[in-house]
Amino acid sequence: MNAYEIIAPPTGALPARARVETTAGVLSLDGLWRFAWSPTAETGRDPGDPGERWDEIPVPGHWQLYGYGSPAYTNVRYPFPIDPPHVPEANPTGEYRRIVRRPEDWDGGRVLLRFDGVDSWFEVWVNGVSAGRASGSRLTVEFEVTELLTGGDDVLAVRVHQWSFGSYVEDQDQWWMSGIFRSVALLHRPEGCVDDVRVVAGYDHTTGAGTLTVEASSASPVRWKGPDLSTIEPWSAESPRLYRVEVSTDAETVSLDVGFRTVRVDGDRLTLNGAPLVFRGVNRHDFDPQTGRAVSRERMERDVALMKQHHINAVRTSHYPPDPYFLRLCDRHGLYVIDECDIETHGFALAGWRGNPSDDPAWAEVYLDRMRRMVERDKNAPSVVMWSLGNEAGWGRNLAANARWTAERDPTRPLHYEQDAECESVGVYSRMYPSYDELAAIGRHEEPELADPERDRCRRALPMIMCEYGHAMGNGPGGLADYEAVIDAYPRLAGGFVWEWIDHGLGDEGLYGGDFGETVHDGSFVIDGLVLPDRTPSPGLAELAAVITPVRLGLDGVDLVVENRWSFTTTEKVVFAWTAETDDMVVDEGVLDVPVIGPLSSQRVALPAIEGSTLTVTATLDGSVLSCVQRVVPPAPPVLGTLRPARPQRLGPFPIASLTLDSWRAPIENDRFPGRGNTVSLEKRWRDAGLDQLIERTVEQREDGTWWRRRCRYAPPGLDSGFEVEYRWATDGEALRFEVDIDRLGEWRIPLPRLGVALALRTPAPGSVWFEWLGLGPGESYPDSRSAVRFGRHGMTVQDAQTPYVVPQENGNRAGVTRLILSNPEGDLRIDGDHPFEAAVRPWSTAQLERARHAADLTEGDLLWLHLAAGVTGLGSASCGPPVRPSAEYRAAQARLAFTITG
Repeated sequence: MNAYEIIAPPTGALPARARVETTAGVLSLDGLWRFAWSPTAETGRDPGDPGERWDEIPVPGHWQLYGYGSPAYTNVRYPFPIDPPHVPEANPTGEYRRIVRRPEDWDGGRVLLRFDGVDSWFEVWVNGVSAGRASGSRLTVEFEVTELLTGGDDVLAVRVHQWSFGSYVEDQDQWWMSGIFRSVALLHRPEGCVDDVRVVAGYDHTTGAGTLTVEASSASPVRWKGPDLSTIEPWSAESPRLYRVEVSTDAETVSLDVGFRTVRVDGDRLTLNGAPLVFRGVNRHDFDPQTGRAVSRERMERDVALMKQHHINAVRTSHYPPDPYFLRLCDRHGLYVIDECDIETHGFALAGWRGNPSDDPAWAEVYLDRMRRMVERDKNAPSVVMWSLGNEAGWGRNLAANARWTAERDPTRPLHYEQDAECESVGVYSRMYPSYDELAAIGRHEEPELADPERDRCRRALPMIMCEYGHAMGNGPGGLADYEAVIDAYPRLAGGFVWEWIDHGLGDEGLYGGDFGETVHDGSFVIDGLVLPDRTPSPGLAELAAVITPVRLGLDGVDLVVENRWSFTTTEKVVFAWTAETDDMVVDEGVLDVPVIGPLSSQRVALPAIEGSTLTVTATLDGSVLSCVQRVVPPAPPVLGTLRPARPQRLGPFPIASLTLDSWRAPIENDRFPGRGNTVSLEKRWRDAGLDQLIERTVEQREDGTWWRRRCRYAPPGLDSGFEVEYRWATDGEALRFEVDIDRLGEWRIPLPRLGVALALRTPAPGSVWFEWLGLGPGESYPDSRSAVRFGRHGMTVQDAQTPYVVPQENGNRAGVTRLILSNPEGDLRIDGDHPFEAAVRPWSTAQLERARHAADLTEGDLLWLHLAAGVTGLGSASCGPPVRPSAEYRAAQARLAFTITG
């Protein structure tokens, strides 16, 4: 059998140990390495060959991103037959070479070679002599190379196979990419060094005292120094206070940043330092659009900064331990972390879980090695508040054994694993993508009973988290505010983690599954993040930030209700300001005198007596808006004189190219899936009803004393359902009056994507047209995603009003609009609505948007598309979660739109 098909932990590897700062020597081997690629495992290369004439490739990096083979994306299905531990004979292999020299000042002691991430199996040689072999792609491994180094130029050779037995436990909903993708270093371990160190820093919230246990292993006497335990402040995501602990021998000093905190499962509550611990978190893969899982420190810093700016307090490291630098950032800036083991066997689900490694004794040592390497590396990180056994690997004896080992090794952190459905081994009950009703039932301890009464009592008594919810695929997720309301209502619910943080689009084009010619792939299911690949925040991230804000504002009659949702922080530094606006002009403003509100408390505050104006109250911290609440008074529509019929050929500076009923949208990703509890997607229901191919027939055109009227019927081929629409135009000599009446015909019982009219207006460079509106903004908004917007006057170009989702789809809707202005160099077009309406403006048609696979496929011509709707259907998260709730569906049988148009 090939070595890479032998189920075994790393060979020649040293025991796992903590990651610490050290005064001992560390020599980074990152940079350009010599590289040769082979389509099979038999490369014909000599490990002693320095490869002087080979190509060069950056380390860290994936060879598929540098022209060697291609990336491939699957979510569940393995891209090879399920035949463990065997893999295809076509097993692409990379040969890496680097000349290394032991630094002259590394006197005595030992030298280790450390790899932080290699996908998926590799063997290491120094001067042609094997130093060891390993798998566990996202786990650190160290080899002893002291005796293999000569002190001169030594040839370091690494052979990496794309497929191995380890691939069966790394089926983690991401790109299959290979190579040395995390850092490599030589480490000096002087005689008498600190071999390992473990620090347990607890906090007693009743006394305010810290506890500190320091365990160190060394062949020499050890001394340490740390903070005064009587004066410490606790660590939390709100206040990530760190203290330096140094552990020394005569040969080495290692340093750790320690945070004092205690995590407990207290009945059905998850607590930190005695207060409720509620995760308002995200799942995060390592990803960069140019370099894949080889993520720079700058990218990681950007991720953490964005998370903190958007009120996110927690990260689940889906589905493997992250680069160790990411945990340092979480320690420093304050993010709670569920650290997840590098184990997932999801593809076995398609084979009925037959042969699943999780319950196969042959894999026991591999499983335990992976768990041990994660726990030992990250055991000192204060940000890590929970260990996760892995993800979607079924259940079995090997996972149960990992849980037993971990609970004994580290009883200070609860265990998590969603597929331990009966909570046999874990400390929290975990679910993915529950419906709102299911979540509320769990909150009430009313989830379905387990067959075993004792197991049922145990699980029912535990806190519950959603390890994944709010699937952020494309335009969405909708319904986040509804989830938060359920979490707020039941103390048992300890929050959750939105899936996921980053769209995994590769390259500048945002490539996804199938774009590399893969025959087995899962398309755009890898494009499911709150930020675009380049870290541009999506509207979904803005929505999440507004929903999980730590200071929430509400109106109750004439009072403002301020809710402090921080667990440890008062509102002392929060500024509460108000403005009164009439017809989008500020007429008065001030600062409210709000008493300091303690953690997890609320306060009612009297508001100024404002009549006839829109009142806006904001809570800001250091200039950033935490929350906003409004009492909106819409402006009165313009008053017109005597009307007479009109048949306009242009609106202001824009000639009219077409006017038609608008009852379709370019399907969003969530439209394409049925959602939990459903069997048919919205898109299929809409297409079956023919909404995407309505045929227009003019029934009547006439003038009366006031209006020019045109009555039309719209219906799809082969069906007798449809719409009857009357368009009416008139003018008073200065302004146009435009009214539309829409009646649904037939037996339809489905929500509509939208219902209104679409106008194509001619203009050069439609993307550069200035779009201004009075309504909700500045971002897009839908019925189940509008927490992040406020009523007011907003403006941007038409191009900027588009959200550049990696997969083009419906986007850019603005709700609650009362006035809309479009401007080009020739003049302005102003549209006032009698009642608030939905609006979207685009430099391309719905049909163009629907046909495009990538943003680059969208090219503007000379038409500006203006969509005016009485209503639209919301977003939901049916791509992997609940569908649109009935309250966010648009189901009107009749609709009227009425506008006054000037320009």
